[in-house]
Amino acid sequence: MQDQAKAAGWEKPVPTALLVMADGTVIEGFGFGAPGKAVGEVCFNTAMTGYQEILTDPSYAAQIVTFTFPHIGNVGVNDEDVETVDSDRVSGARGVIVQAPATEPSNFRAQKGLDAWLKARGMIGLYGVDTRALTALIREKGMPNAVIAYAPDGEFDVDALKAEAASWPGIDGMDLVPDVTAKQDYGWTATTWRLGEGFGEQQAPRFKVVALDFGVKRNILRLLAEAGCEVKVVRATASAAEILAEKPDGVFLSNGPGDPAETGKYAVPTIQKILEAKIPTFGICLGHQMMALAVGAKTMKMHQGHHGANHPVQDFTTNKVEIVSMNHGFAVDPASLPSNAVETHKSLFDGSNCGIALTDRPAFSVQHHPEASPGPQDSHYLFARFVEMMEKHKAA
Repeated sequence: MQDQAKAAGWEKPVPTALLVMADGTVIEGFGFGAPGKAVGEVCFNTAMTGYQEILTDPSYAAQIVTFTFPHIGNVGVNDEDVETVDSDRVSGARGVIVQAPATEPSNFRAQKGLDAWLKARGMIGLYGVDTRALTALIREKGMPNAVIAYAPDGEFDVDALKAEAASWPGIDGMDLVPDVTAKQDYGWTATTWRLGEGFGEQQAPRFKVVALDFGVKRNILRLLAEAGCEVKVVRATASAAEILAEKPDGVFLSNGPGDPAETGKYAVPTIQKILEAKIPTFGICLGHQMMALAVGAKTMKMHQGHHGANHPVQDFTTNKVEIVSMNHGFAVDPASLPSNAVETHKSLFDGSNCGIALTDRPAFSVQHHPEASPGPQDSHYLFARFVEMMEKHKAA
């Protein structure tokens, strides 16, 4: 009877991938991408587009991304939409969870399918999961530590996977920047992409900007170059003396992964000296948290974090509401901001802090990602604001 059921296709297929959580919960599904296993923090992302940029964003280091949108992979992948600067270095999410398997890509820019791309990057995929139920679980209990595992033969040591998930310490208290920062300093000249033209090249810069790399995304660097900046990217451990020796018109503090308080142990003293020198400074994401720490504020771990491309944020300097892209599991505690740090942006979802400006220094930062273009360009004005700040500084 069992053989007849199998021949008729009635037999339940054997799961080839698992998500094993630290509390012992096991979610079964089917694997794609690279076989293997990886441990990380499970988050959910509500974006309907941009999955390639999300999975290659260094800010997702040590995380397993669950997409709430069911049709992930339908437009394939290409070489132009990768956000990791070093293409030879795989940094970004450790795994991906989707509801349905990706179909053949149907986009003129696609160079390969999601499955083959994940396999080439060594990233594990899990499909056949009720991602909305998993999202509801995360909203209720917070982002769990878990192991994602894919074995084509369906053979797993579940007890060992449970033990690995339970023993992983989690991102809270973890400095992940050394895994994603530049190995050596470099210059950046590429500007934004245009249909039929590809990426441009900055040839007549008006300002020199040093970007402190905590896990910077390519499109941030492109928009800085597009705004008229000659960009020098330096590693996260660069000293203030090294940065100031470049005689920059401005300093940029990049996005990145991990616990900001841990990264701040070596980055904050550098940022404090830059601020003391009154060099115009602009921070995004982890860079925002670093600036807040540098002026004495505190950061805190969020329950479920903000991950998506549909977050409403209000800019109090204009009173306008913009739709932004977010990716963070930590936030600045607004109650801890000193008197010289004014809150400029706030999330309209939960009221969390999304931006500050210093009243005694030419410096500001935002928690969201203005370069990710979900609005699509609601927040691009922030790069113009940085340029205006550098113009005033040079004129003075």
